[in-house]
Formats: sequence, C-alpha cells, structure tokens
Amino acid sequence: MLQIILLALVGLVAVILLAAMFMKKEYSLSVSVTINKPQSEVFNYIKFLKHQEKYSKWVMADPNVKMNYTGTDGTVGFKAAWESNDKNVGVGEQEIIEIMEGNGYRVEIRFEKPFKGISYATNSTEVVDSNTTKLTTIFDTKTPFPMNVMVPMISKMLIKDMNQNANNLKKILEG
Repeated sequence: MLQIILLALVGLVAVILLAAMFMKKEYSLSVSVTINKPQSEVFNYIKFLKHQEKYSKWVMADPNVKMNYTGTDGTVGFKAAWESNDKNVGVGEQEIIEIMEGNGYRVEIRFEKPFKGISYATNSTEVVDSNTTKLTTIFDTKTPFPMNVMVPMISKMLIKDMNQNANNLKKILEG
C-alpha cells in the first residue's frame, strides 16, 4: 500500500514538472479602466507613486507597512520601498525608470520577500474624449521553472487585484 502511495506521489510530481516544462515562464497581464476625467488630470495623479497609498490594494493590505521614499516623486529614479511582516505585502521597492510625459510611466519592481524577483509595470493614459481617459496598466514578469506551473493561478489573482486598484483609482479621481 505504501508503495502505491509513493508511486502515485512520484507520478504526480512528474506530471507537474512535465507540465511546467511546457508552460510560459514570462507573461504579461493588462487591465484597463475608463475614468471620467481629462487625460492630464489622470496622468498628473498617477505619476506620483506616493498616491498609491490611497488606491493600491497591496499597499493598503497592511496598515503597518513601512514606506520609504527616495528622490523626487513623479520623476525618473524615484523609489518607493515597502517593508511589511504581512506575507501578502512583503519587502521590496519600485523605481520609476521611464516617464512618458503627459501619458504614463514605467516602473521596475524589485521583490525581496516573500520571494525574490523583478517585474515591470507600465501605466499609460489614452484620451477617449476631452473629459474621459482610458488608463491601462500592464504588468510584465517571469516565474522560473518549476514555479511557472502556478502562472494560471497567479495570473487570475493578479488580474483581480489590478482591477481593484484601477477601480479604487477611478473612485478617487471621479470622487
């Protein structure tokens, strides 16, 4: 009986590893929201990373998170670092690596805990009409083998959180 259980476990691990070999390691997720404000107003709010304290699900997940800011917010090189004992928040920092003036920005996100990794996020605005803006957030990342077998589950969770962030931001700006 023990042999059958052991064989079944080995078989299950083999199937998972085989599946991971054929799954993507790099992926990109995207969400959009329409905000009833002019593009310049949306851009001039989102480019300041400190504002994320008001709408980011991840920052707001731990009321005791320690935030540390370096540089001039809204400019290339600005860093927003966080430290939390909450495993859903962890430790890391994001740095503005590009500003598309009047349109959006790109950050490099460096995670330290609960896992190490580097990801990128781009927020861009698009004029729908003079008083309406489409905000799109794109998250680019990679998950190494064999953890990439969890990409479908991780993607679903991240998309949900990204949509919540976008809707939180919409409420603030339209408020």
